[in-house]
Amino acid sequence: MPLTSPRRSALVDQVIAQLRNQITSGEWPVGFRIPTEPELVELFGVARNTVREAVRALAHNGLLDIRQGSGTYVIATSELAGVMHRRFAGAEPRHIAELRSTLESSGARLAAERRTERDLAQLDALLARREEAWASGDTERFVAADVSLHMAVVTASHNDVLIELYADLGDLVADWLRGDVGAVLDPAAHLDHARLIDAIRRGDGDAAASEAAGYPFVCLSRGRAVPSG
Repeated sequence: MPLTSPRRSALVDQVIAQLRNQITSGEWPVGFRIPTEPELVELFGVARNTVREAVRALAHNGLLDIRQGSGTYVIATSELAGVMHRRFAGAEPRHIAELRSTLESSGARLAAERRTERDLAQLDALLARREEAWASGDTERFVAADVSLHMAVVTASHNDVLIELYADLGDLVADWLRGDVGAVLDPAAHLDHARLIDAIRRGDGDAAASEAAGYPFVCLSRGRAVPSG
């Protein structure tokens, strides 16, 4: 995909746009190590300095993390997510739990009122994937599955603003869970989310909100977040 603009600034902007597209489209997910500088030069057909400027710009915006000797990694899926990740990475765990409780309970209540059959099918599939991930003992797989399920609950609210806000917080939530779960999944720490999905299916907004609101605090009260907040 050669870039042909004669102006250096335009070339940098085009490379930034294409790199950002790889990230926002999910082609390069959070945690992914992007191609090396020589590979990007070949991919885009531009000079090394142009690629370097574009990568640095996205690192400055919080989407990429340049790690000397290791590579460059995706750490957020949007500029807003990057800002939130930097701003709240060192926040008090209780404050993160309170924010999650507020957003997730609101999303669950709305999901109980507005969910479609397609939403329910997605929630069932993601709940099963979460249980499979737990059984596998793979922490990273479990964190990803847990975050995906919570995102699907909020998506079923069909409130575009809430969905976008929660999506931008998703990387921070995943980091928080990843750190709290630790390297080994503790069987005693498992939280079943079936009641939440059942409440949404029944259209019981109060029950759905109550279930969703409590998960983050159960995690917090155990001293190390349980995999499922």
